[in-house]
Formats: sequence, structure tokens, C-alpha cells
Amino acid sequence: MDISEVARRTGVPASTLRYYENRGLITSLAKKGLRRKFASSVLEQLALIALGRAAGLSLDEVQAMLTPSGKPNIDRQLLAAKADQIDQMISQLSAVRRGLRHAAVCPAPSHAECPTFKRLLKAAASGALNRVRGESPLKSDKKPSVTLQGSVRHSPAAARPKPARRQRT
Repeated sequence: MDISEVARRTGVPASTLRYYENRGLITSLAKKGLRRKFASSVLEQLALIALGRAAGLSLDEVQAMLTPSGKPNIDRQLLAAKADQIDQMISQLSAVRRGLRHAAVCPAPSHAECPTFKRLLKAAASGALNRVRGESPLKSDKKPSVTLQGSVRHSPAAARPKPARRQRT
């Protein structure tokens, strides 16, 4: 199939397909005129690349999981380590979400008086929130956990507006 068909079927722009080919992640069979031709197996390779990128793997890490023939050679230890990182990110982002939801309904006169919001600001100031998003820490390789526990619960569920229900007609 030609490059436009691969792009249409995968949603990957032709420019990205050419970039992947230049990096050695995929290979074309030949060029017909100015258009590259690919084997149908390129769809599976692109799916593996997309999965790796969604999991936060670098293109170098993804490339290491592809043999020269394009068949997968999965590094199970790398996948387990990446899954552990994702679990940590989910935990940290959940704590941030809880803090934001609390701050949105906190009955304190101002956010400056809300202990939960103060902890959220402290985590942001320390750079912990940037590390949650995968940005590199400035001063340390350690990833402190974002902890917003111990907050005073002001029954945010009671203060949160309930969605309107649709009436059947």
C-alpha cells in the first residue's frame, strides 16, 4: 500500500511515516514515482509504535523493541518498569485531582486559608507537579510523592452541584 493509504488507515501523517522510516522504525518496500510503498505489516509496527508512545516510551526504546525485520521483540522488564511509573503517575495525579476538587468547593473564606489548597501549592512550588507530568526535576532525581492527605473534609459532595436529570417525555 502506498504512503497515503497507510496514513489514512492509521491516522499517522505522511511526514511522520517518512520520519519513522528515516529513523529505521519502519521500512518501505520501494518507491513508485515519488510515493513510498509499504507492506501491510507496517500497520502492526505502527500500532506498536503508537502503543509505546502512549505508554511514554521514547522512540529509541520503541525501536529497541523492533527487530530489523519489523517483528516485535518486547523487553518485558522495560514494560513492567513503565507500568510502575504509570501507576505512580496515576496515584499522584489522583491526589492532585482530589486537591483541586476540594479547593473548588472548600468553604474556607479564601483559598489561602484552606490547608488542602496550601499543600497543593507547596507541591507545585517544589516541582513535584512538573515531575508528575514527566518533566525533569531541576534539583533532584527523586520523585517526591504528591500527598494531599490529612485535609479537612468539608463534605465537597454536598456542595458540588448535581447534574440535572433528563425527564422522559
